[in-house]
Amino acid sequence: MKKIFHIIIALIALVPILVSCEDFLETEPVDKLVPNTFFQSEKDLELYSNSFYQRQVPGGLAVVQSDEMGEFTSKNQSNNFIAGAYSSVDEGAWNWSDLRNINYFLENFDNEVIPQEARDHYEGIARFFRAYFYFDMVKRYGDVPWYSKTLSTEDPDLYKPRDPREMVIDSMLQDLDFATSHIRDSKDNGSSLVTRQVAYAFMSRVCLFEGTYRKYHEELGLQGTVGELLQKAADAAKSVMDAQQYQIYSTGSPATDYRDLFTNENPVSEEVMWAVVYNNALKRWHNITWKFNSATYGNRWGLNKQFVNTYLMTDGSRFTERQGYDTIQFVREMENRDFRLAQTVRSLGYTRLDGTPAPPNFGYTYTGYHILKFSLDDSRLDGISESYNSIPLIRYAEVLLNYAEAKAELGEFDASIWEQTIAPLRERAGVDSSIPATADSYLQTVYFPSISDKFLLEIRRERGIELCYEGFRYDDLLRWKKGDLVEMPWEGIYVPGLNQPMDLDGNGKPDVAFVETVPESKVAGVIYFVIDGTNSILTEGDKGHIVWRANEDRQFPDKKYLHPISNTDLVLNPDLGQNPGWE
Repeated sequence: MKKIFHIIIALIALVPILVSCEDFLETEPVDKLVPNTFFQSEKDLELYSNSFYQRQVPGGLAVVQSDEMGEFTSKNQSNNFIAGAYSSVDEGAWNWSDLRNINYFLENFDNEVIPQEARDHYEGIARFFRAYFYFDMVKRYGDVPWYSKTLSTEDPDLYKPRDPREMVIDSMLQDLDFATSHIRDSKDNGSSLVTRQVAYAFMSRVCLFEGTYRKYHEELGLQGTVGELLQKAADAAKSVMDAQQYQIYSTGSPATDYRDLFTNENPVSEEVMWAVVYNNALKRWHNITWKFNSATYGNRWGLNKQFVNTYLMTDGSRFTERQGYDTIQFVREMENRDFRLAQTVRSLGYTRLDGTPAPPNFGYTYTGYHILKFSLDDSRLDGISESYNSIPLIRYAEVLLNYAEAKAELGEFDASIWEQTIAPLRERAGVDSSIPATADSYLQTVYFPSISDKFLLEIRRERGIELCYEGFRYDDLLRWKKGDLVEMPWEGIYVPGLNQPMDLDGNGKPDVAFVETVPESKVAGVIYFVIDGTNSILTEGDKGHIVWRANEDRQFPDKKYLHPISNTDLVLNPDLGQNPGWE
């Protein structure tokens, strides 16, 4: 009887708990973001928009590393997409979570208690990031489904076919039109936020990519829209130029000014418009220095001889018009060149922070053109992920190059535009900025046989050099329909003969020797690079340019201008269809 009494008392005690649980089911969860309780102030919009940066802005290494797909880079070996078997099974499934995050915001942020100007600003930020998301999708896949709403698991649009690239690009440009009209126009001196001028700069990038892609990819049948896109690219770039918030950074020191943009902890806000910001005190670090200076952790990246040849002499003349240019040894090759060359690869007299000489290291590169541009000089960072230099995402230099190229493609480039765009970049680099009298036959022969316009050739030269390893080169090859360039040999420095130690930094001491067999008696400080006749050869047998991965079969048929749709995604939605040439 006593036991039953205790049970009754316990049940009575549960009544208010059950009632309160019923009430709880009618309330909003305290650990979830709920529109009715969250989007109540401008601060809430700012906090939510921070997630766009956190989720979508690439890490510094990703920016730099993406250029290894370009033709100017040698590395351990090409990935399977370029050299090897690749199919839809190898392609990873696409991910829409970042887009859903943006669309959720756009569906819920518009609360009238928040001032209209603030709502417009943050809507512009969200729509910028939606265009940012889709730009990567279009570059990779071409046609993709356009989603401007969040989708439930029952939504039939989950299984709709892909939308045409022109529809997706038009939708992106509508987003960017809104962004450039409504994002606040105040300059962010920390270069970490999307501002109106950043949105204009990105619009110029998107429109230049798509305009030239449609021009050179005639198979799309979209040539009728090329002029409009190129004009939009030029207009967006000119908006940034006319706003006069940015300029080409120059202190009058051509030997250091260019590299300062890529080694400073704080972005150089005179020119860097948007950056991935790192900070040593906050221990926000990356590992780029380690990647470029490790025989095992990185892919031993290096530039190739064909690209290095495109750097001009400081007097503005062409290196490739010097007598015997192709057999000049490294020390002479580096003399009196565009100062950006010695700030992009290790060159004459380069030392580390402690003053130790640091010539190109064939333990870290295969061609001798050892990437320096983003590496910090402290050798301690060669083995740890503690680099703290901020990495540019958008620079004013790109804006000038976008404007120059768009105007050249429109047939509207002239001497006045040269003075606004190409000239200041060359002057910063200590190069005579006079307009060349003729088209460069080397660029035509090796890179662009179909281009005869001297201005367009110089713009392409300048774009490659100025933006080297900033994540543009592969995209440029895609839009110019020059993917075949990735098939060119990975040539390195000229080697006068086997078993001859070579000085690479001009200090009179030998740094490397190319051998068929490493000798038992070694010279101190010399790295012995084995020419094995398979992976590595010399172009003339026992002398010539080193060629790395000479046995690698790199191929770029037309189908590779787009990636395949993943087999995983096709199984889920067969209506997506596959890109041409892929199975």
